[in-house]
Parts: sequence; structure tokens; C-alpha cells
Amino acid sequence: MKAIRVHAFGEPEVMKIETVADPKPAEGEVVVAVRAVGVNPVDTYIRSGQYPVLPKLPYTPGIDAAGIIETVGRGVTRLGVGTRVYVAGARSGTYAEKALCRESQVHPLPDRLSFAQGAGVYVPYATAYRALFQRAQGRPGEWLLVHGATGGVGLAALQFASNAGFRIIATAGTEQGRKLTIENGAQFVLNHHAPDHFEQALTLTSGHGVDVILEMLANVNLDRDLPLLAKNGRVVVIGSRGRIEIDPRATMGRDSAILGMALLNTPEADQITLHAAIGAGLANGALTPVVSHQIPLPEAPQAHHQIVESRAHGKIVLRT
Repeated sequence: MKAIRVHAFGEPEVMKIETVADPKPAEGEVVVAVRAVGVNPVDTYIRSGQYPVLPKLPYTPGIDAAGIIETVGRGVTRLGVGTRVYVAGARSGTYAEKALCRESQVHPLPDRLSFAQGAGVYVPYATAYRALFQRAQGRPGEWLLVHGATGGVGLAALQFASNAGFRIIATAGTEQGRKLTIENGAQFVLNHHAPDHFEQALTLTSGHGVDVILEMLANVNLDRDLPLLAKNGRVVVIGSRGRIEIDPRATMGRDSAILGMALLNTPEADQITLHAAIGAGLANGALTPVVSHQIPLPEAPQAHHQIVESRAHGKIVLRT
């Protein structure tokens, strides 16, 4: 089969298409014939060598994918050969024509969704659900601000929050992006290039403040997020590309909290909960991944350049 392989950490061009042996499932494993692969920011951090836990070289990148179960190992009973699935992690990496997964890493993909959409499920929707409901303990009726809401995680958060009854403010940098956030559940959208957009957000809440902020670029925004919070407000740091200086006093009078999160830290019980929520939303139409670009698998370096340059509105997907 064809697969992307990385033999040295570095720029996107270290990813090369190669021919490798087909995976064989052991007990409790399945092989998925991959139809589409989701590209995530974390893939770029790992490929560049700038992630706390790095794979042994050489490796095949990728966490997200969608396809059809091709073969199953002994003891696999939950899903059978021919089942359409989205992949939530893989033992072999997903930037390939086939992916080796534990049975627990594959989940049904409803017929209403394309494989490209299925490739945009796991990391964005699991991250959004964990940030909003499991880390921030968000509740219907609260004010929610989603920074950088046009990416995969941001759009997933808007869909979850809209369905749950939050009052939602989104930020986006282009007119196209602002329109997209409204289409996916935001009631208000602000231009994050406007110097006063934080003040605009506070005005929208009539001075109450924002109860939950989902922060995709903490090194830029966190210091200005803190004065925006309502009493007992929470900022969940989903992404950051560097250091920032903050004033801790901004948290004291509000009893507010800064909460970090990494999807890899999710306990098994929380994994079960979030996949149940995702599965229900995909089936009933509340959740629909937005795909912005589909790129052939051998052109994976182009996809990584687009992720880093933040040029996508929605999910970037590789076609096998």
C-alpha cells in the first residue's frame, strides 16, 4: 500500500509517499481501508519535532481518517467487515491507504456523511466536546466566546454549543469566515483583526462578561481574555504557539480559571462519553463537519503548509 513516511523531523517536505507492507490485524484489531484522512495542527507539531511526545522514526503521521473496515482480528465483535467508520487514532498512523486500529478506535459513520466529512470528526469534535463540557463544565444559557472559530475545532464547538443552548460569540478574520460561523451556530461574530473586538464582546454580554472562552491561540489572546470573563468564568487553552505574560490579578476578583487541555489526556470514561455525544450528533444531524480543502495524499506537505498558515475555513482532508 501507499503511505506517507517521515524519516526525520523537520519541514513539511520531510513527508514522502512510499510503498509499505499492508497491515495485518492481531487480536482485537481491525484494518480500515482509508478513503479520506483528516489533517490537524497537532500533526504539524509532531512532524516538526516540536511536540512533547514524539514517535520513533520512521513513522506514518495521522490520527483522523474515515473509510471501510476491510479485515478484523480475532475477538472483534462490535463492528464487522464492510462497516463505514471514522477513525479515532490508529496504531499505524492514518496518512495511508490502510490503517491498523484497535477495535475501540473505530466508530460508525452515518450514511448521511461523506468519507471526507468523516475524516474531520475525531480530533475537532472530541477536542471541542472535551473543552466545552468536560473541562469548562459549560452549561446552557452561558455566554461562550470561541476564538478563531473557522477552524475544525472552532466550528465543531459552535455546533455543539448551538445545539445545547449557549449564547455564542465567535471571532473570525475574513468575511467568508464570519459568514461560516453564523451558518454553524454563532449568534454574534466579531472581526478578530479589529483592535477593540474584546470590548465589543463585553458589550454584547451587556457587561455580564463571558462565562467560557475557548482559546485557540493563547500566546496572543490570553492576557486580554482574562478581564473579559464573568464571575466564575473559565478559559480553556486549546492551542498556543509560544509564551505570554498575564496579570494574575485579573483572575482573582472573578474567581476565574485558566484550564489547559490535551486530547491525549482524556480518561477512558470521558472517551466513552464524548464518542456517545459525537455519534448521536452525527446521526441526528446536529453535527456536520465542514470540509474546506481536499488534497491528494502524496501532496500532504501542501496540506501542512496550509494548516500552519491558517488558510482553511473548515477541515483540510487528504484523499487516498
